[in-house]
Amino acid sequence: MKSLWRMTHFIRPYRWQALSALGLRLGMVVADLLIPRLTQRIIDQGVARSDLRMIGFTAVLMLGAAVLSALFAVANTILAVPVAHRVGADVRSALVRKVQTFSFGNLDRIQTGELLVRATSDINSIHMVILLSLRMLIRAPLWVIGSMIMLVSTSPQLSLLMLALLPLILGMIWFFLARARPRFLAVQQKLDRLNQVLQENLAGVRVVKAFVRDDHENERFNQANQDLTGENIRVMQFIATLIPTMTALVNLAVVGVIWFGGNLVTAGDLTVGEIVASVNYVTFSLFPLVMLGGMIGPISAADASAGRIWEVLDSTAEVENLPGTQPLDDVRGLVTFEDVCFSYNDGCDEPVLSKVNLVAEPGQTVAILGATGSGKSSLIHLVPRFYDVDQGRVALDGVDVRDVPLDALRALVGVVLQETVLFTGTIRDNIRYGRPDAPEGEIIAAAKAAQAHDFITAFPDGYDSVVGQRGVNLSGGQKQRIAIARALLVRPKILILDDSTSAVDVETEAKIEAALERLTTDCTAFVVTQRISTVLNADKIVVLDRGQISAEGTHAELMVSSSIYREIYESQLGNMVHNG
Repeated sequence: MKSLWRMTHFIRPYRWQALSALGLRLGMVVADLLIPRLTQRIIDQGVARSDLRMIGFTAVLMLGAAVLSALFAVANTILAVPVAHRVGADVRSALVRKVQTFSFGNLDRIQTGELLVRATSDINSIHMVILLSLRMLIRAPLWVIGSMIMLVSTSPQLSLLMLALLPLILGMIWFFLARARPRFLAVQQKLDRLNQVLQENLAGVRVVKAFVRDDHENERFNQANQDLTGENIRVMQFIATLIPTMTALVNLAVVGVIWFGGNLVTAGDLTVGEIVASVNYVTFSLFPLVMLGGMIGPISAADASAGRIWEVLDSTAEVENLPGTQPLDDVRGLVTFEDVCFSYNDGCDEPVLSKVNLVAEPGQTVAILGATGSGKSSLIHLVPRFYDVDQGRVALDGVDVRDVPLDALRALVGVVLQETVLFTGTIRDNIRYGRPDAPEGEIIAAAKAAQAHDFITAFPDGYDSVVGQRGVNLSGGQKQRIAIARALLVRPKILILDDSTSAVDVETEAKIEAALERLTTDCTAFVVTQRISTVLNADKIVVLDRGQISAEGTHAELMVSSSIYREIYESQLGNMVHNG
């Protein structure tokens, strides 16, 4: 239960409301415990003596205790519900904030579907237990302790029977609690898998239909759904055996109290009212334990969920600000790679990049060319520290990028990633995502440079046109051009275009390149591409092969010195040259 207990950290801002709710619950328990004693009074002093006045007066007291208990319960709920919901909201916010600190390496290891389950289902489990704790669970120990005190004061002999049963019941609860947690953890893992399959199905529904794979995807989902259902059934069947067993023990205790109490009444050591009160106190002390047994499922589920949430919250970002970092002044844009080695695993045993030495002068356009898997994207991801090098260093104006604060470093870099991501909102909001306060004129200028202005103004609402989820109402080329405009608007000192024009036609690409040449004269640009036509006019072309620089130079130089470059050129443009 350590993981769940740690969640009390999130209750601290609301501790006074929580303590008030617990105080009200204590008042409710006290009011409830008065009723058996008042029942005893009616029987022993009212009924036995035929004292109607005593019966009426005590009945009014019982009614008052019942009303007071109900008022305490209502007030407790009014305070407990906001606390539980706010704690759930705070945990969810903390989880999202933590994910935002993660580097690409962290996100490579945690699937999106898992994070969604942790931010929804897992947090809901914790929220429910906090609410139950403030409203019901705290009532159980208070009721047990209060009932035992009242039972001892009523009949010390009968209280011994309860003391004998109590360890047995608590042992059963502990047994089930210890074995339920791993079962509920398995349920959440099955839910992760279901959510992952569902997310892939919904995101890729067009591909599914295009390849007529409906039956296959339905089968994948059904399998994940059945796995989750089966795990849920098994865990609930396990938990379901506890309540009947504990109820049987409660009934056994009541029978024992009546049996032994009856003998004491016969011997004159106990009154009828005292035995009635004792039966009520036995029920009051054991029933909360039965209720607690019924809560083993939610408690175990919440503890498993809390462990999964702390797994994220306790994670350390692989890329963090180092001590003593300082922002750079008057950045020129000189980027150097010095003996860089990088691997997605720890160390450089299986490097993606090895012994990379490269210099990008201020204002240069450096094109990165190579086969799929040669390390092109990995190389440029090291500049804004999406990943950190394992050996060597990447420097900006001679300063190791690890010595620059992340926010300050990334504010200097405009990035268009391979996978174009747009957010729900207007086109204007997407373009000014990196500069929310950008004036309209600069937004339009960036859109024109990215060759996006014409198609944007062709929409009925122009720049106020709403982008659908994941940009579904835009073509691939339109999304890429908006992403380029977004990168240009931040006026970067370093521009990174990672295969960012793959979905646009050659003519539009040429216009984008011409506009970029005009706008990036004081900007160092890295262009990753598969198209040889894109790199012809670059100041420097770098050919990567299996994570190493095979050749670098201008187009004319590489046509002479690099066989790999010539092969790429011939395969893409050779026929055009020969036909011409």
